Amino acid sequence: MRRFLQRAVAVLFTASLLFAFPKPAAALDPFTGYLMAHFTGESSTAQQIYLAHSKDGLRWTDLNNGGLVLSSNVGTRGVRDPALVRSPAGDRYWIIATDLCIGCGQDWPTSINNGSRNLVVWESTDLVNWSAPWLLNVAGAIPDGRNAWAPEAIWNPATNDYVLYWATNVPLNGATKHRIYYARTSNFRTITTPQPYITRPGAQEIIDTQIVEVPAGVGNYRYVRTSGDGQITIEGSNSILGTWTTLGNLSGIGLTGSQVEGPMWVKFNTGNSWALYLDQYASGRGYMPVLTGNPSSPAAYQLPASGSYNMGGTKKRHGAILNLTAAEESRVLSRWPSTTTINRLQSYNFQDRYVRHANYDVRIDASVSPAQDAQFRLVPGLAGTGTVSIQSVNFPGYYLRHYNYDFVLAANDGTTTFAADATFRQVAGLADASWTSFQSYNFPDRYLRHSNYLLRIDPITTATARADATFRITT
Repeated sequence: MRRFLQRAVAVLFTASLLFAFPKPAAALDPFTGYLMAHFTGESSTAQQIYLAHSKDGLRWTDLNNGGLVLSSNVGTRGVRDPALVRSPAGDRYWIIATDLCIGCGQDWPTSINNGSRNLVVWESTDLVNWSAPWLLNVAGAIPDGRNAWAPEAIWNPATNDYVLYWATNVPLNGATKHRIYYARTSNFRTITTPQPYITRPGAQEIIDTQIVEVPAGVGNYRYVRTSGDGQITIEGSNSILGTWTTLGNLSGIGLTGSQVEGPMWVKFNTGNSWALYLDQYASGRGYMPVLTGNPSSPAAYQLPASGSYNMGGTKKRHGAILNLTAAEESRVLSRWPSTTTINRLQSYNFQDRYVRHANYDVRIDASVSPAQDAQFRLVPGLAGTGTVSIQSVNFPGYYLRHYNYDFVLAANDGTTTFAADATFRQVAGLADASWTSFQSYNFPDRYLRHSNYLLRIDPITTATARADATFRITT
């Protein structure tokens, strides 16, 4: 009996160890690609989860044909600033995002001073099938904590769990400002009591921070973090929760916090080099990469050469990048293909003419040269469901939009107004039901039509106008 009891105790002790500690980090297969999660702008549909794929970390293709991939139906029903997190064993993933939807019942003053204290979290075991979102209250335990913005998380081998960190606006020590707080978690459902993590002196705020782990032999620190705090400040440490040393900023290459925010790291899959993506919020242009071979050395950062990167068709704003194994990449690309048919829009009553852009104006012409000026991708509408937007092939990120009822080719600026102006309902042709007409999303009594060969939106009341508003979608 004694031997039996000893054996039972040993089994129970071993089992307790298995439950007490998570599985060790797996040796992941070699990385072959990259996945970016991001939001695109200020409309209700733009403040959701979008994905993009890259083979080299610099040239991006929108997945799901540029349409949103996940949308929040909890909290404010909008999300910004998503972080992508992989478990050390490579068998679980999370998306963690700010619970915020500007223009969907919230404005900036309200969200700053009385915003959501929650983060929005999704979980997956394969990167393609995601749980329903849930709310994680991270700022409710912070005395007078007024919001929770820009979350990030990193696995901490020193504590065998994740350090989850975010910005909260707090009145403290005579200054009401955003500071970075952290908590520990193993499952993004419960957290330890939040603690202050990063505070800047005086009235200076800090909102956006992301940490990257650096291999031994590169620089003097195991971890480097980059923050938007008036500058793009670079710090180094050998412990995530230890002492951090300020190393400098990116003002030497002309980038400050007044121009860029939302630092987003990616280590390239080959060699020891990195890109630090920065959101050009001041100019409304979305992300751009800054390149370096040593994240801990401000002098090593360089602006990219002209034409060396391409951000794809949608504006990419504050997000995160995950290096993908071949298996992960295959699953993601199978679930959300990135190919879209290239189309031309042929006029019904001038069948030798096609919709084209010329010097950003839009018209119908015959014998279009270069041919790409008459080539478009019909992608999921920037506003509304069951709609389309018409994206230029040779100017990715530029769409046909109406402006004062006239049409232009314009870059998506991420605003609600742009999204509505560039969105249409694809309906049966007004002159021939086997063709197609495009009804304006925000002026539903008007349709896309040509007049004197120029495109505009008008009410359609005559046979001529119905013919002008009818097109064939061809390849």
